[in-house]
Amino acid sequence: MFLSTYEKQLDGKRRLLIPNDFRTTENGAAGGVFIFPSIEADCLEAGGDRLFAVYAQMIEALPFGSEERSALEWQVMGEQVRLAYDSGGRITLPEALCAEAGLGDTVVIVGLNDRFQIWSREKWAARRAEQRALAKAGMAQIGALKLAAQMKLAGGGS
Repeated sequence: MFLSTYEKQLDGKRRLLIPNDFRTTENGAAGGVFIFPSIEADCLEAGGDRLFAVYAQMIEALPFGSEERSALEWQVMGEQVRLAYDSGGRITLPEALCAEAGLGDTVVIVGLNDRFQIWSREKWAARRAEQRALAKAGMAQIGALKLAAQMKLAGGGS
């Protein structure tokens, strides 16, 4: 799994040290990662072979020639770049991907279980605040649903 958040520096050659915890056989990223512009946010999405398999299955489940399948093929397969680690565990991000995600000297790597994202520090800070608010609202909703269920059970199931 890809877990935790790391702040890292991009050097002048756009090399980025991928955390050692992220470079494992279990997540399919022992030899390198694939990266593409995120579908859901203004960042880069990355992962190992396990994540690639999830996307491939999702795409293959859609009817051949459908707009949705074509869009996912275009975004995930067509925009994807496979990157191997150098001897120090770094990858070199393509200039076009850095420009598209607005990456500067400092980036934030966010582990999201089966994938990770690479953010500009500024965009990450805004997204983090957004996600916190959504998570807080989601937890409140879950609590309200649990309370309603408990009250229904205590009332005899009516």
